[in-house]
Amino acid sequence: MRVAVVDIGTNSTRLLIAEVDRYSGGLRELVRRSQVTRLGEGVDSSGSLSPAAIARVLDALKEYRRAMDEHDCEANLAVLTSAVRDADNGEQFAARVREDYRLDARVLRGEEEAQLTFLGAMSGHAGDGASGEPAEHDGERTVVIDVGGGSTEFVVGSDHRAGFHVSLQAGVVRMSERHIHSDPPEPPELQELAADVHRTFLDGLPAREREAVTRGIAVAGTATSAASIDQELEPYDPERVDGYDLQLGTIEMLLARLADMTEDKRRMVVGLHPDRAPTIVAGMIVLGEALRAFGLEHVEVSEHDILHGGALRLAGVG
Repeated sequence: MRVAVVDIGTNSTRLLIAEVDRYSGGLRELVRRSQVTRLGEGVDSSGSLSPAAIARVLDALKEYRRAMDEHDCEANLAVLTSAVRDADNGEQFAARVREDYRLDARVLRGEEEAQLTFLGAMSGHAGDGASGEPAEHDGERTVVIDVGGGSTEFVVGSDHRAGFHVSLQAGVVRMSERHIHSDPPEPPELQELAADVHRTFLDGLPAREREAVTRGIAVAGTATSAASIDQELEPYDPERVDGYDLQLGTIEMLLARLADMTEDKRRMVVGLHPDRAPTIVAGMIVLGEALRAFGLEHVEVSEHDILHGGALRLAGVG
């Protein structure tokens, strides 16, 4: 079955077109695109999606709609997450996406977002059980960490079964706008940002859930960017990013390096997409605090996230 999933997030708008085998759960990517559209710009302070941010997303959707038509997709899903949930004009924006671009646009509740993210993350790694062979991580308590623009999602579970999940208001756009006002950032700004994230995570993550976790998988742009920068990938190579073992010490090293640069210099860092330069410092802080919250010294970086989860769900898998 050929399906298309669009993820309209706080920081980026992404497209996946894939062939999914309904029986085996196998997924073959045909098209994958991503644009940094910053839909959540200013939402933390204004409470609304701005006309400029909406226009950036709609420009991306025009291109994505053409790609879907060219590939004769049988079904589609557009997931709208933190920025749209938080904005007072979010539902109006979602209606426009449905009507103008013929997308099944859904503003996901936290539970739905967690389930799709966990399904996608676990589908591409040991523990998916697709081969019928014993899986390396069967039964192991795993946290999937999804650092977004407006929020960070944590999903704890085993195999394909998501259990505890929470969406916490500590994303890279939100935290950058709230705390970083200098270029390069001043040390007190970074300290205040880290303290804000630390409090948010400890308040929202019960100790019993944190203590039970023995394995972590990190999805989305902050984690994949960290893996790419650490390997100095130019151009970006998803095959070398997927499954990369990212150490907490590496995150700390990258934070120190990137925070010492101006935004213009960060745009030239090998392995980092220039459009992520404004928020990558906050991203490294958020990701590092996420690992510390669960006592993890490393995580597995995954290219399989809510896009894959949405594609599998559209095909009736999982």
